[in-house]
Amino acid sequence: MKRVLVMGPSGSGKSTLARELGAALGIEVVHLDSLFWRPGWVEPPPDEFRAAVLEAVERPAWVIDGNYFSTGAGEERLAACDTIVVLDFPRHVCMWRVLRRIAGSYGRVRPDLAEGCPEQIDVGFLRWVWTAPSRRPEMFARLEPYRGSRRFVVLRNAREVRGFLGEVRKKTLLA
Repeated sequence: MKRVLVMGPSGSGKSTLARELGAALGIEVVHLDSLFWRPGWVEPPPDEFRAAVLEAVERPAWVIDGNYFSTGAGEERLAACDTIVVLDFPRHVCMWRVLRRIAGSYGRVRPDLAEGCPEQIDVGFLRWVWTAPSRRPEMFARLEPYRGSRRFVVLRNAREVRGFLGEVRKKTLLA
């Protein structure tokens, strides 16, 4: 595994899993949220964000976490990766994690976000998290053409994530 995409709804643990995979594999982690947002939660011009994502994708090894298909060179990321990991957690788990994250880091900038973007309460974002299951079919349809040519892993709970990380760490130690 040299080029790994970690995808899934907000609150599913993409950034945490990406950091742990990056550490286990000894490769760079790229958080799309940190490439996307500008200080004050300002969105960048689409061409600027796309260029930043494409620059990251051209690197020899990476773990990229995030979705951003409509603006973030989604097809190029899929074409360049060797592994796709999808976190397909239930809505209530994602919502609980997002609320816990907001409570725990309110007003501070998380390591997976751009500088100048402190954690905040955003009703629109909470609605986005709650409605994530309605976007699952579209995401899986977009990924379907890559199932046969990439390692494709779907993790549905924390136990499966721990097991997957354990496998990766074990293979890395044996290599």
